[in-house]
Amino acid sequence: MFTDRPLAGNGLAVVHDAADVADAVMLAFARETRLVETTFVQPATAPGADYRNRIWTMAEEIPFAGHPSLGTAVAVALQRGEQDAVYHQQTQAGVQPVTVSVRGDRARASVLQEPAEFGPHPDPVAVMAAAGLEPGDAHPDLPPQVVSTGLTTLVAPVRDAAAVTRARPDRAAIAALHPGTFNLYLNHSDGEQARARSFPSELEDEDPATGSAAGPLLAYLNARLGATRLDVAQGAELGRPSRLLAEWEDGRVRVGGDVVVLVTGTLRLP
Repeated sequence: MFTDRPLAGNGLAVVHDAADVADAVMLAFARETRLVETTFVQPATAPGADYRNRIWTMAEEIPFAGHPSLGTAVAVALQRGEQDAVYHQQTQAGVQPVTVSVRGDRARASVLQEPAEFGPHPDPVAVMAAAGLEPGDAHPDLPPQVVSTGLTTLVAPVRDAAAVTRARPDRAAIAALHPGTFNLYLNHSDGEQARARSFPSELEDEDPATGSAAGPLLAYLNARLGATRLDVAQGAELGRPSRLLAEWEDGRVRVGGDVVVLVTGTLRLP
């Protein structure tokens, strides 16, 4: 996801026909894939939804995520034989419209995320320390803030792009910054382009592309600077370069990017 070439971006496993798959099996298979997220497609239970998307990390089910929303919609389009579609995708966060265009094993997709919710401002010194940075690396005018467009994100602007690259996360310190599951989204932006890294609070691994954090980042920059479009580069430090495009649309954020299909097959689950 969020790449136009194989073996880059953020990988995703999508399991179709998962109506009868138990939660314990979903978690076990998510751990088996060792991907940041794995999704399971079930019949919709919410009015107006086309299908239900259950999103699992290796630790737990989460209410919403960016690249699983796009990748699952592309997988649904391929299964249904549809090239161009708009699906209403049910997640724990609500029902989100997802636009899909498929051409062979390449696709583009975008999701209109939930309205932004703005939360507290954690201590900048503590945030920088959790990222392995110095207090002076914090952005002088843009303080850290908790923001959600479906999944909680701690938006942490830094002074320059070099600080993004230098970051060395302290997992225990990150988890202590805010209760519950969230992404620490370290970023530097000039208002139109951004460099970012994402550190999920519940996982040991860094995330190479985080649509559910790019959305809050644009919402944050829109509220403070009036930004309406943001081109986000992420994943370079992991050798999985990714590109996410966030755009302001009728008071919400739409996040999109390219999708490449790598493997299809049959899965046998207990």
